[in-house]
Amino acid sequence: MNADPQFYHSSGITDAVWVHEDPYSNRFNFQPLTSDIETDICIVGAGISGISIAYELVKRGKEVVLVEARDILAGETGRTTGHLASALDDLYQNIAKKHGKSGAKFAAESHQWAINRVGGIASELGIDCEYRLLPGYMVPQHERGSKEYDDDIQEIQEMVKASNEAGLKAQFDAELTVKGWDGKPDQRGGAIFQGQATFHPTKYCKGVLAWLKKQPNFRCYTRTRILSVEEKGVKVLSLGHKYCQAHTESGNTIQCEHAIETTNVPLQKLSVIVQEAWYRTYAIAMRIPKGTVEDCLLYDTADPYKYVRITRCDDQDDYLVVGGSDHKVGQEEARGRFEELEQWTRERFTQAKTVDYRWSGQIFEPVDYMAFIGRNQGNERIYIVTGDSGNGLTHGVLAGKLIADLVEGKPNDWEGLYSPKRVGSMVQSAPEMLAHDVKANMQYKRFLKSDIQDIEDLAPGCGGVLNPTASKPMAIYKDANGQVTKMSAICPHMQAVVCWNPVEKSWDCPVHGSRFGPKGLCVQGPANANLSQA
Repeated sequence: MNADPQFYHSSGITDAVWVHEDPYSNRFNFQPLTSDIETDICIVGAGISGISIAYELVKRGKEVVLVEARDILAGETGRTTGHLASALDDLYQNIAKKHGKSGAKFAAESHQWAINRVGGIASELGIDCEYRLLPGYMVPQHERGSKEYDDDIQEIQEMVKASNEAGLKAQFDAELTVKGWDGKPDQRGGAIFQGQATFHPTKYCKGVLAWLKKQPNFRCYTRTRILSVEEKGVKVLSLGHKYCQAHTESGNTIQCEHAIETTNVPLQKLSVIVQEAWYRTYAIAMRIPKGTVEDCLLYDTADPYKYVRITRCDDQDDYLVVGGSDHKVGQEEARGRFEELEQWTRERFTQAKTVDYRWSGQIFEPVDYMAFIGRNQGNERIYIVTGDSGNGLTHGVLAGKLIADLVEGKPNDWEGLYSPKRVGSMVQSAPEMLAHDVKANMQYKRFLKSDIQDIEDLAPGCGGVLNPTASKPMAIYKDANGQVTKMSAICPHMQAVVCWNPVEKSWDCPVHGSRFGPKGLCVQGPANANLSQA
């Protein structure tokens, strides 16, 4: 397809700060799949989840094929902010209510394992990815002297208590201050979490891939879109045999013993998809003089909350990476989010200088707080990893161990907590799930709306849905040179009408969160096909 090359490298027109030291041109190039093949394991999706699972399985002697629809790290791994946290943003007191105290302990244990695993692999393979252990701070969103501040403090104290019960090392400090926070807002006091970490996500994943490339039991194919994954065969008791087939857009088949979908959201119509909500999240990277702001992970209690970390810039400056301002995909205005983050930062860190990078990403939030990692619903040999819940990096790493254990038939204490087949916590979450689904289904009203009345209404570099009364809605994109691309505005997943995202120059589906480049290239599921040309 005649797509913008940027959307083969990433899922938006903006660039994350990680390209500052790791440009797209430094990424590995692999060839597309052009024939039918067989393997032990087929992994679909080459972000941190797919790469981590491939690493664990290859280390255990399995033959692994990793397949990516676009380029390596073109999805959400390269659009995160690089936090590695076991102090989960859904709060352990909430997790315990849905999954019990044992579930909260397994959540803490698994994410802490992931933090340490990244450090261990980086050390073992000699990966220079800025990995370092840091304290994590949670501070109130409101200023001292208000009732809202007191309420924030109470919630933080409850989080500290629940986190310690789950096995983390947390403490409350009524006078907690962050070095470099020299602005007027007084939000002192908060929680301190030990054993958190940060790193450069794409450098880390590239380092693991460099090792994988050298292994005889590993193959990787890019620009190879998988349209469907099926479980085949029959097994009754110990008789018979089940296997999987992955079918590509170009007509090839990968036959394997086990198939693993690490595509951020599974390649299926509904199932666990209706048990998640999908959000756009935003980030900026601002220059600050080296050493002026404490090297830590920082969060507040707002909903959506702000989060802060530091990464390398040059000899004089570091980057202060600030994220937040989330909203549901396609259901709210995307513009103004970067300006909100910049204002928030300048009010608190007065030494902040220029904003060099602005970007957004996508997260999937399960209604019961825990990711879905394991055997897919209705399957024995197809596995999924989805529901990152703002902690996709550690979820992706822990998925490596959990799914490798499941493939080998080894017991794993985390299996029940993350199982896509879990029932109890979903029953508890039914009201939230119903409310979300009602709001999502209301977005089908876009069938009755038109963003533009005529193609001439579009400025260069913009898109809009033209909804003539006599035919189906069309997605119209006019590039910087005035060339017009006409596509169907119907999302191939569940037939909703997409909307134009002016920040990322993408078409976003407001019903289930699929996204497409300006010329229709699918960059985010659950859709598994491009917008069709009109």
